[in-house]
Amino acid sequence: MTTAPERTADLYPTRGTNEVITPRKDPVVWSQPGTAGPFAPSELSDFERDGFFAIGELLTADEVAVYRAELDRLVLDPTMRADPRSIVEKKSQSVRSVFEVHKISEVFAKLVSDPRVVGRARQILGSDVYVHQSRINVKPGFGASGFYWHSDFETWHAEDGLPNMRTVSVSIALTENYDTNGGLMIMPGSHQHFVGCEGATPKDNYKRSLQMQDAGIPSDEVLTKMADKHGIRLFTGKAGSATWFDCNAMHGSGDNITPYPRSNVFIVFNSVDNEAVEPFAAPIRRPEYIGARDFTPVR
Repeated sequence: MTTAPERTADLYPTRGTNEVITPRKDPVVWSQPGTAGPFAPSELSDFERDGFFAIGELLTADEVAVYRAELDRLVLDPTMRADPRSIVEKKSQSVRSVFEVHKISEVFAKLVSDPRVVGRARQILGSDVYVHQSRINVKPGFGASGFYWHSDFETWHAEDGLPNMRTVSVSIALTENYDTNGGLMIMPGSHQHFVGCEGATPKDNYKRSLQMQDAGIPSDEVLTKMADKHGIRLFTGKAGSATWFDCNAMHGSGDNITPYPRSNVFIVFNSVDNEAVEPFAAPIRRPEYIGARDFTPVR
């Protein structure tokens, strides 16, 4: 006689009848003190406290040129535009994002396995890692829309089935990030509490949410309290700069109404010890190009 597999405990309830705040139950930095890696101990301490760490120059100008050329090639490729992994901007009908770029492009695959990149992910997460999600983001000037405040983990937990907060993202700028062209904003310290949002997840919610987040959005009241408590940090920097941030950091970005584009490559690393299970608050899984089910470690 066989028994049904035990259901993974839901440590972070969300998408119910009420908004619920849950204190974080997981470490922020999972590696042991003194673990070797690209981050200095003081930098890891800053990441643990704030939920993010910015690096002024992760890539050289020559490297940026290579990755920017590859981004432009993918965005302008008619075949990629027709691919379901491409997300099109509603207003301009131009390509906004291309997902799973580390599988589409050998150039971006090399970036994922660069020790400066994957080494930091391993150092934060204390284990081997795999890519839960990768994409290039294009935010052209004159009207590219922003993304409302949210915690990535809320979506990855609810819709992809990530059990624990053992996931980290890096956003690498391929154009200059000004304080006016729709840059990343994060509330420092917000990663220490999980906002379980009100409302159910619609079927195939991802088709809408990748263009405009709707489900999984905290209330204005909670966002106001968090902003009052933590403040808001806006990230600027030259092409080649990078921002590492915790999966539960509350973040968002504004519209870009300047003439200056903001493009980046975004990589999400998840611990091999935190494999996705069934979604915790969604009727179906999202497609694998958005929430990976290939748990092969990055080498």
